[in-house]
Parts: sequence; structure tokens; C-alpha cells
Amino acid sequence: MRYEADDSGAAGRLESDRLAAAHDAGNDNERRGAARHRVALVSCFRPRRCGIATFAADLHDHLREQRPDIALDIYPLEPGAPGAEPDSERGDPSAPRAISADDLASYRRAAEAIAASKADIVWIQHEFGIFGGPAGAHILGLVEHVAAPLVVTFHTLLSDPTADQRHVMDRLVARAARLVVMNEFGRRLLIDHYGAAPDRIAVIEHGTPDRPFRLRSPLRDQLGLGDRPILSTFGLLGPGKGLETAVRALPAIAATQPDVLYRIVGATHPNLVAHEGETYRDSLVALAERLGVADNIAWDNRFLDPAELVGQIELCDIFIAPYPNLAQISSGTLAYAIALGRAAIATPFVHARELLGEENGLIVPPGDSDALAEAVVTLLAVPEERERLQRRAYARGRSTTWPVIARAYGALLSAAADRGRSAVRIDRARPSLAGLAALCDDTGLLQHAIGPVPDRNHGYCSDDNARALILVNTLGAEDIGKGPPARGQTSPLAYRFAAFLQHAWNEEAGQFRNFMAYDRRWLEASGSEDSNGRILWALGHCARHARSPDLRAWAADWFARSSGMAAHFQSPRAHAFAMIGADHRLAAAPGDGAARKILEQGAAFLHRAWKKASSADWRWFEPVLAYDNARLCEAMLRAGRTLPSLPYAETGLSALAWLQEKQTAPRGHFRPVGSEGFGRAHLILPFDQQPLEAAATIDACAIAEQISREGAWRAHAERAFGWFFGANDRGCVLADAVGGRCFDGLTPHGVNSNSGAESTLAYHLARAAMAAGFWQGGSAAAGIEGDDPPHRSEWSRTRPAMGHPAA
Repeated sequence: MRYEADDSGAAGRLESDRLAAAHDAGNDNERRGAARHRVALVSCFRPRRCGIATFAADLHDHLREQRPDIALDIYPLEPGAPGAEPDSERGDPSAPRAISADDLASYRRAAEAIAASKADIVWIQHEFGIFGGPAGAHILGLVEHVAAPLVVTFHTLLSDPTADQRHVMDRLVARAARLVVMNEFGRRLLIDHYGAAPDRIAVIEHGTPDRPFRLRSPLRDQLGLGDRPILSTFGLLGPGKGLETAVRALPAIAATQPDVLYRIVGATHPNLVAHEGETYRDSLVALAERLGVADNIAWDNRFLDPAELVGQIELCDIFIAPYPNLAQISSGTLAYAIALGRAAIATPFVHARELLGEENGLIVPPGDSDALAEAVVTLLAVPEERERLQRRAYARGRSTTWPVIARAYGALLSAAADRGRSAVRIDRARPSLAGLAALCDDTGLLQHAIGPVPDRNHGYCSDDNARALILVNTLGAEDIGKGPPARGQTSPLAYRFAAFLQHAWNEEAGQFRNFMAYDRRWLEASGSEDSNGRILWALGHCARHARSPDLRAWAADWFARSSGMAAHFQSPRAHAFAMIGADHRLAAAPGDGAARKILEQGAAFLHRAWKKASSADWRWFEPVLAYDNARLCEAMLRAGRTLPSLPYAETGLSALAWLQEKQTAPRGHFRPVGSEGFGRAHLILPFDQQPLEAAATIDACAIAEQISREGAWRAHAERAFGWFFGANDRGCVLADAVGGRCFDGLTPHGVNSNSGAESTLAYHLARAAMAAGFWQGGSAAAGIEGDDPPHRSEWSRTRPAMGHPAA
């Protein structure tokens, strides 16, 4: 893929200026106050010697000077074998934590440290070669575990990446809140090749020193160089520098300027030394000997610190960047040379085309020693032209000085952090049911939406119609979109949802179907165990809570008819859903043997799973977490209340306490288990977050408060409900009480703007559970009205309250 770059870096300068100006007005006040934001900077860092480390250290130092309201914690990348000690002090009181580049576990530990630090932003300096794993994939082990907004500065972008490189790039682009590139070419590459959203990309150029302009460096006299013409190339040596082109140009240059001196300053790249030693440098020395220009070259085989590098660049008349890789998007030494007012000659690599445009330097073809020699000879022979280039270069460099760049980054980091900070106003109002009504038709409830508009392409599912039946009975049979029916009358929608479930029954399979196309074709012979368990839940709930006796009788009949399938369930959630339905059925009919059997068998199944999978640091029923997790706890709590002679309630409380510990962010807000981690053993990831988890948590906490009589559960439930209204990792409101809708989830970039049935129902059910269980002074879960039912009262009198860790 070919990209044509602009002939200037104007876009980058404008972006830098705009971002820097955004916070200038408030900087004076911020300097006098404490840090407003905490940033975790993940990068190579001093004392490591490489370009990324130098860049990060320079930027760190200038950010601290320009924006003392931003606290920077350094997480430096260090070469190291797996298992190396991850903690490493670097003399900074902010206690940086080192990451052993080749140790995947080290990235996980760093993510945990970042979370514990309550960082507002995670900022990564990205270069494929500094991270371990295929194409540096180990960095994803950190990225996927942090919930704070991610900012990535790209030092290399490839238009033709390998499969491994593409994987890493796609994950970073998908996850990052802001992507930073150093020129307009990089911006277009991210958009065109990697599909990045333009509004998430910032162009901020490579920072440079802020020094007075000097035509002649005093260091010349100190080194005894006098007025000898000096050419220079700086940086870590390797074949990517193209220095053989410059060496081959020297005979032609020396023919007109015999005393010319080409200073090659920089150590050989350590990775190259590790694999090949000094083979490349030795080949250049041999080439110079063969061409008879060895005396015109001075080798300075050192890694220079930034201050010394500046002096060395000022020493030269002409800076040469003969790089053969024309896709190179950044060159720190070229940026330095321009900012220090040196005449520059470069091949047309990406950064050079943008930086040297507008007559700020000269461009020569790659590998063309004759063209390079001609350009050098011209500039040395015409001092006026050389000085003109130097002054234009210096003027161009004023927009890239470190103070300017630091202010731009400071504005970007603050804006990214502030975006997730907003006043949380929890709306307790009973939400309108119009949003749910919009998802309904004569068949039932459509399962998906595009934005707020129902998506007929995906039809219906029994799962959602079961939830909807629970909701209309929980809300007292209020007719969706038409106001309340007469007292004691059942909502017509209750019959519609019930009819959908009834039609889902497959007599041959002895199970319910789940998915139905929009044209009313069933798409399967039987649905998943989980969907069948949820239908049993809806039937048991309806058998107790339907307003009309006829609908209660219908539900009781269907519960009895289909209850036998629960004996074959192997899914923990299917058992939990069926147990919740059975518990509701027993509340209305304590002698229902089928319901009691479901509760007993399901509780025994979950308890065995608990004993098998649970450990000191993983107190759960499975080695994985999935969706609707708190329903497993709720089911065990209900079983323990109904079957008080067995330790099921203690298991439910212990599991729920552990789950809430894992679902509470360091800042104290609710962070539901993210769907990205579903099914991955002993792994909890923060995104994507689903409304279903918040609703399940509230129901479970309501039951836990009844049983343990501990007020801490109310605090957990309030946090979970607050998640709908912005008390979350992105400060985003998901629920709309006026429209009666709920967004489908919380992503690293904000809300998923679709409003499907599952999410909208979760919000309505969560609000109903809060009203019934906490706000109205009751102690019942959603769908449980009034005092404890008879089959529970004896347990309540005899079972002592059980403790729970403080919230």
C-alpha cells in the first residue's frame, strides 16, 4: 500500500498548538495545587540506552515541569528472562515498577500495580522491539487487564505488517482511547490501514531541545576542529542507517573539500551487537579504507546522553540522514538537527518529507551517493545557502521544542482523564416503558436493536421473552406503553410473552426452543440449557406473581410439565435459573415436589462445583467467570433459605462476597466482569461490561441482606445501580429513565450505542429490585412482595445472621 505524505508537518504543528492551548488558561492555578491526574507511563526509560528511553525520559521531565498537576508513575521496560523480579526503583519517589520484557507474568503484575495506584490514564510508548512475545504481543497482557483509559504513542507504523504485528496493532487500536502519531502520514496510516477512528488520533511531533540559534558552535575550538567542514550522522548504528551511502559519497566531497570530516556518532545498536557484534561498523571502516577516505571519518562509538547529543549536533555544518527505509515515520536525531538549526540532507523517508518540506532541508534519492555528494558540495560551497537553510530549519523547530510538546501531551492526557470524570446523578424514577414497547410486536419481544431501532434481522429469543414475562409480573402487570390496567387485571403483554414461551416448547425434544427468525421460523430444535433454565425461572415466577389466577395456573401447569428437563442440566447457570424459578414456585406452593427437587438437585450440583473449583484466592463455582454470575450466588442463597439444614447460604454469601470484591474498582465504583474475559480460566477482564451483571448483582445482594442482615449488601447494590448512571470506568450514563432504554454495554471507548432487549430489561429489572429490596424499606428481591413467605419464616426464626466482610 502506497501513501503520499504532505510536503509539510503543518497538521502536526496545528494539533500540538491546539492541544497545548486547551489547558493554558488553567495552568497557573494547577501549578499551585496538588496533582489532578495520575498517569502510568509504560516505556523504556533511563538508565536504559535506546531512543525510546531517551524520548520518554525527556518527555517525562518536561511534563513534570510544564504540568505539575499530572503525577507520572514510570513502569520501565527492562530486558530480562521470565521470572525476573518485577520491582525496580529508579530513584523516583513515585516508585516506578519495572517490567521484565520477556516475562508475560510481569505485565500482569504491572497491570495490578497500575490498578492499585488508581491511575487515571495508562500511557504506552509503543515500538515492536521493546516488548516480549511475537511482535511484542506481551504488552497486550497489560492492556487487557487495565480499566483506565489507554493512550498509545506509536514510534513505528507499518503499512505491510506481519500477521503477528497486525494482531498487536489491531488490539491496541481497538482498545486505546487516544492514539498519538508524530506526523500526518502516521495519522492517515492508522485511519486507512488499521481502521482507527479519526477523532481518536492526535498528531504530536517528536520533541526537541529549546536552544538559542548558533551558526558556529564553541565546541569546535575546544576539540581543535577550527573551521573544518563537519558532516554528521547520529544515533544507534545499524544497517537501517544507510551509512554506506554517505561513506561512498565522501571521495567526491573530499575532492572539492579535502579537509571535510564526517563524524559518525553513536554506539552500535545493542540488539545488533548481541547477534553480530561490530560486523556492520567494521564493514564501514573497511569500505572507507578501500575508498581512501578513512582520514575523513571520525568514529565516536558512544551512546550520548541528551545534553551531550545536543552539543554534538550543534558542532556540525550539515546533518546527514541517508536512511534506506522510506517508511520510517520518526527520526529523533533529524528532529533535533532541525530544531538546532542545522542544514539537513535526507532521503525521502516519511518523517524527512514532512519535516524538510517548505525548504527546511534537502531531499536526495535513497542509496544515491552521487546525489548526496552533490548536495553536500553545494551547501559547503555556498555558505549563504547553507545559512538560509539553517535559519529556516531553526524557525521550523520552534513548534517542536519540548515545552511545546509537553504542553500538548499534558492537554491530551488531562482531556482523556477528564472525559471519564462526571458528576453522577442516579435517577431513581420509575422508567418509562416506551423503550421496551418499541421492541415488541405481535409475536413477542425482538432481541436486538441498532441504536434505538429494533433490528428485525435477528428476530426473537425465548431468553428475552422469559425476562419480559418476569418484568411485567414484577411491575404489577402494568401494560407497556398503555398505562396500568384495571385492578387485578393482567397485562395483555403478559399473555403475549407467555404465548411465545408456550409456542417454544418442542414436545419431541422435551425442551424449549430459543431462537426464532423474524418470519416466525424456529431456528433450532431446542435451545441451550441456560435458555431452558431461564424459562423455568419465568414460569415459576409467573406462577406466583401473575395478577390473574388463570395465568398463574397456566404457569404452574407449564412449570410442572417442563420441570423434568432440569434433572439433566450440566450448566451451572441453567441450574441457577431453574432454582430461582423453583424457589418462586415454592413460595406459592410449598408442597410442590417438582420445584423442591429442582432446588435440591441444583443446590447439590452447585455446591459440588464450589468445592471442586474454589480455592483460597478463587472462591467460585467454576475456574471461569461468564455472564449473569451473581445468579449462581442468588440461587445458593435461596436454596439455603429454603433448605436451612444445609450450608448452601454460607456458600452463596462467600461466593457473592468474593465476586463483589472482584467487581469493585480501586476507586470504589462497580466494575462488572467484562465479557472479554468470559470463559478464560482464572481471568477477570474489565471490558466489555454488560447491564446483565449489574441487575444480577442487585437481586443477589437483596437476598444476601435478608439472610445476613448486614447493611454492606445494600452498599454493593447501590454501587451496581449507580453503574447505569455513570458511576463506572468511563463516567458514561447507560440508562435513560425518560425513554426507558439502556445501552448494550460499556466498552473501553464509552457506551455501545445499541439498546437491545436484554440490556433494557436488565435496567428495568434492576430498578424494580432496588425499589422492592432497598428503597421502600423492604427486604425482598425483585418480584417478592410483602413479608417472607410461609416456607421461609421458620428458617428466619431459627437461623442466626451470617456475617459478611465490610463493603
